[in-house]
Amino acid sequence: MTGCSQAGPAKTLTLGEVLQQQLYHLLFASASATLLEFGRKNLEATLGITAVLHTWSQTLLDHYHLHCVVTGGGLSLDGKRWIKRSRQWLFPTRALSIVFRGKFRDGLQQLFDKKKLTFPSSEPSLSDPAAFGRYLREVCRPQWVVYTKKPFVGPKAFLAYLCRYTHRVAISNHRIERLDGEKGTVTFRYKDYSQEGRRRQMTLALPEFLRRFCRHILPPRFVKIRNDGLLSNRGRSERIGQARALLAQAEPAVQESESKPVIDKAPVPQVVCPFCGSSNVVLIAAVDRPRQPPIDDSS
Repeated sequence: MTGCSQAGPAKTLTLGEVLQQQLYHLLFASASATLLEFGRKNLEATLGITAVLHTWSQTLLDHYHLHCVVTGGGLSLDGKRWIKRSRQWLFPTRALSIVFRGKFRDGLQQLFDKKKLTFPSSEPSLSDPAAFGRYLREVCRPQWVVYTKKPFVGPKAFLAYLCRYTHRVAISNHRIERLDGEKGTVTFRYKDYSQEGRRRQMTLALPEFLRRFCRHILPPRFVKIRNDGLLSNRGRSERIGQARALLAQAEPAVQESESKPVIDKAPVPQVVCPFCGSSNVVLIAAVDRPRQPPIDDSS
């Protein structure tokens, strides 16, 4: 799942690409360090982490975040046992948010101290250490977002989830509705998550559309899918083999189907849309056709 480099002439990175790389690296490092630290302290185990970088919103604005798939347990620190999670969730989300925020803040401060941060002309005062310190305190005052979901039910669900984020670009062709050469605009569809995912259209001038799109082009040779912990590159085959052996030794859980008699159920008829013929519908309830009221012939 790690990215691979391509043969070709080396390209000198611009100052903006260097800064972009450093901040992306910091995002990966902060998230992985947070999860691995919780694994060591809460489970006394080494987790496996696969993280995928995602940078855009539905309207191509900046929305930098990682999608992380984490093992539901890990190898004990001595490597002799597989330790399962003890609850439905691995770790409390609020605590993850606080620790992640602290690690990212400290990483930004280190980049600033090493003079590796550049600031736009609109914010020249941030180059002053005192002003930058106030800025860090301000951005770290609100709660940062860490969102967790239930564990996957199997490898197919894991792959289906991960594949949605691996090699996408900021916008696909099917979302573009029209290109107006005379007006110099492009119109595309997007989901408005503030309105329960309602589909809307947005029209942008071509320069603005290209500006937004180009902000999500990653620096050359940048690896956007990274593995850490149990799945990190060095010694991964040995650790995975060890984990599989320990999982195979665990007692198989008693399946509900083994303890209860199997009852044959009648097959559920396929529901088809009467208008388009699609089977991608869900039957909620069958409603009887309303009857015509009786004719009143008393008059």
